[in-house]
Amino acid sequence: MWPHDPDGFESLVMPPESTDPDRAKYFVFVGREIMGVMDAGAPRPLNDGEFRWLEMDIKCQLYLGQHEGGPAYAAFAEGSPGEGFFTTDLRGWLGKTSPSLFYLAGRAQQHIAWHFEHQFCGRCGTAMVDHEADRAKHCGSCGLISYPRISPSIIVLIKRDDKMLLARNAMWPNGMFSTLAGFVEPGESIEQTVHREIKEEVGLDVTNLQYRGSQSWPFPNSLMLGFHCDYAGGDIVCQEGEIAEANFFGKDDLPKMPPKTAISRWLIDEFLDTL
Repeated sequence: MWPHDPDGFESLVMPPESTDPDRAKYFVFVGREIMGVMDAGAPRPLNDGEFRWLEMDIKCQLYLGQHEGGPAYAAFAEGSPGEGFFTTDLRGWLGKTSPSLFYLAGRAQQHIAWHFEHQFCGRCGTAMVDHEADRAKHCGSCGLISYPRISPSIIVLIKRDDKMLLARNAMWPNGMFSTLAGFVEPGESIEQTVHREIKEEVGLDVTNLQYRGSQSWPFPNSLMLGFHCDYAGGDIVCQEGEIAEANFFGKDDLPKMPPKTAISRWLIDEFLDTL
């Protein structure tokens, strides 16, 4: 069964009139890292009391919506977090906290990046202001509206009888393999992207594309669209500088793979369950 987005979260532009601050969650970023508190061995965001007593310079605070009966915020701070807190990049939360909190942390990170990257209009240079009704930035001079950016991308598992193709990116450590992935280019359909990326990265032809599900992937702002497909022909030729190695693996000779919280692993496990 594929995981779903967090239960109990409602994306809202403005807080409701009645909200419980005791249930508030603050996803605080310091530079490129997220600050958190360890709770029973798992990272979590700051609560209302912890955030209010931070001796840090809060540069921005953005409302995300309601989660489990309380407001959720993204914030950016400068200074030293002090005792009782830790900082790590967002990947440090992957697989170590609940999917619900990880997805919210990813949402928070993307909103913080969007906020600072859209301080000025990209068309005329005027300072942007928050849109009155939408989660967007508005230019009062030329009327440009800028929404948080989402980059669609594909991720695909190629099946060949009782084996699947896994590849190691040239930037990854030895032994780590995953499914193929790539960004959608302007003018492409999702299906065209799947065929192009597979041909570019490993030189293979495929058929029988089957959409399996999606995952928001905040590294930095992707929406991953997952597919299964069948091998149709060709020999593996790895794209130089992109793919270090690739091969078809069976159930009894699996390499090191991504954690179960990643869509690549969902694709892999779904295929293994059919064997």
